Amino acid sequence: MGAEKDIDLSPSRTTSHTQPGVVLSTSDQSLNETKRGLSPRHVQLMAIGGSIGTGLWVGIGGVLSEAGPLSLILGYAFWGLLYVWPLNLCVAEMCAYLPIRGSIFELASRFVDPALGFAMGWTYFFAGTMLVCVEWSAVATVMQYWVPDVNPAAWIAMALVICFFLNVVAVKWYGESEFIMASTKVLLLFGLCLLTLITMSGGNPQHDAYGFRNWGNGNAMHAYYTDGATGRFLGWWEVVIYAGFTIAGPDMIALAAGEIQNPRRTIPRVAKLIFYRLVGFYIVGVLCVGILCSSRDPGLLGAIENSEPGAAASPWVIGIKNLGIPVLPHIINALILLSGWSCGNAYLYAASRTLYGLARDGQAPKFFAKCTKDGVPVFAVAAVALISCITFLVSSNNAAEVFFWFVDLTTTALIMSYTMMMITYVGFYRARTSQGMDPATLPYRAPWAPYSTYFALMLGILALIFVGFDAFVPFDVRGFVTNYFALAFGIFMYLVWKVFRRTSFVSPKDADLISGKKEVDDECKHWEEGGIEEVERQRLAQMSIARRFWERLW
Repeated sequence: MGAEKDIDLSPSRTTSHTQPGVVLSTSDQSLNETKRGLSPRHVQLMAIGGSIGTGLWVGIGGVLSEAGPLSLILGYAFWGLLYVWPLNLCVAEMCAYLPIRGSIFELASRFVDPALGFAMGWTYFFAGTMLVCVEWSAVATVMQYWVPDVNPAAWIAMALVICFFLNVVAVKWYGESEFIMASTKVLLLFGLCLLTLITMSGGNPQHDAYGFRNWGNGNAMHAYYTDGATGRFLGWWEVVIYAGFTIAGPDMIALAAGEIQNPRRTIPRVAKLIFYRLVGFYIVGVLCVGILCSSRDPGLLGAIENSEPGAAASPWVIGIKNLGIPVLPHIINALILLSGWSCGNAYLYAASRTLYGLARDGQAPKFFAKCTKDGVPVFAVAAVALISCITFLVSSNNAAEVFFWFVDLTTTALIMSYTMMMITYVGFYRARTSQGMDPATLPYRAPWAPYSTYFALMLGILALIFVGFDAFVPFDVRGFVTNYFALAFGIFMYLVWKVFRRTSFVSPKDADLISGKKEVDDECKHWEEGGIEEVERQRLAQMSIARRFWERLW
C-alpha cells in the first residue's frame, strides 16, 4: 500500500505575490470558518456510510435482472478496483499534504487551470444536490411500502427538516449523527451477508441448501440490449455504469479535509482501508445478493416492471420472503429507510461544503462562505436544502420513476467530478516533480501513481462517453438528457470560466504548492510537532485500555 511518513511537517514559507497557478483565498474573518471538529471515528464512518445508500439495497435489483449475478460481481470489481481505488489513493495524497478549507476544487485551480476548479466545483455541487434528491425520493418510496395512501411529499418534507437540522448544528454533532446512522448501515450489510451464508447452507425455514442454484440454467450472465456475447458484454457494462453511482469516491474526505482533526494522520489511515472497504462491502455484498435472489425471480421482475415502492423491489427482501422468513422484510425496510436518511444527510453536508469552498475561492457569491460561530456554513446548507425541494416532483409522478431520473443525473455528474479529480492529481504530480519536491516529505504517497491514475482516467473518459449507450437506438429523449446532462453541464461551466475570466493552463513549474500550508501547519502543529505517530502514541498512553482499544480502531 502507500507510504505513510512519521515525520515532522515543518511550516512552509508563504507567498505574497500572485503568479500563475496561485489562488488567493477570499476568506474574511467576519465570515468565520469551518472548524476541525471531525474525529477519525467520524471520518471513517463518513467514508464508509456515505457510500452505502439505497442504490445498494433497492436500485441494484434492476441491474441484477438485466445483467445477472456474475456480471454484477465482475462489473463492481472492475470499477471499484481499477477506478475508485486509485482515485481514492491519489486524492488522499493531495489532501493529506494540503488539507485546506478550499477543498480539492481550489487545488484544481492551482495545479491545472482555474476553469477546471470552477467546473469541478459546480459539477460536484450538482451531483451532491442530485444525490440528496435521490436519497429523499428513496425515503418516500420506502415509506410507501407501509403507508401507500399518504402523499410521498410528506415523507420528503420530514427528511428535509431532520437533515437540515442535523447540518446546522455544530459539525461535531453532525459527525455523531452520521456515525450512528452509518454504523447501522454497516451492521445491516454485515447481517445480510451473514444471513446469505447461513440460508444458502440450509439454515432457513424450508431447510433448503440452495447454494448457487440461482446462478444455474444460464442465469449467471444475461444479454442486455442485444443478443449473444455482445449482449453479455453490454450487460456487464451496464453494471459498471451503475457501480459508478453506488461506489462512492473520495469526495466526503476531500470536502471534509478542512474539518478533520489531525488530518495528516487521519486521511492516510482512511486511504489504507479503501481496498478492504471495496472488497468487503461492495464485492462481497453484490455476491451475496446474487446468491440470495434469482435474477429471473418473478417477484423481482414484476416489482421492477410495476415500479413498486421501496423494499418491494429490493432483491434482498424478495429473497428473504421466498425463504419464508417472517417479520425480517419489515426490519430491513426500516434499515433501508435509515440508510436513505443517512446518505441524504451526508450529501447535504457534501453539497453545502462544496458551495462554501466555491464561495471562499470567489467562484460563488461570497455570502455562502459565511459560517455560524460553530463553523457551519448556514447559507450554503440552506441553499442546498432549497434546491433539493425539486424532490417534491414525486408528489405528481411515480416515486420510483423519479428516483431513477435522479440516479441517471447523479451517475454522470459523479463520474465527471471524479475524473476531474484525477486530472487534478496529474497536475499535482507534475508540479511536485517539476519543482523538485522530495516525495519523502509527503505525509502519504499513492502507490503505483501516476500510472494507476492514467489508467483510471482513461476508464473515466470512456464511461462518460458511453454512459447512455442504450438511449440512442431507439432514441430515448428522457434517457439521453438524464445520462448526458451532467457531461454537457461540466463542459459548459469550464468554457464559461475559461472565456469570461480568460484563464490559462498552469505550468507545472509555476503551480502553487505552498499557499495555505503554513496556516495548516500552524493549526495542526499540536498533532504533528515531535512526529505524528509519536504524538499519537503519547495521547493513547494517557487513556484506559478500553478507550485505547476504541481509539485504535479508527
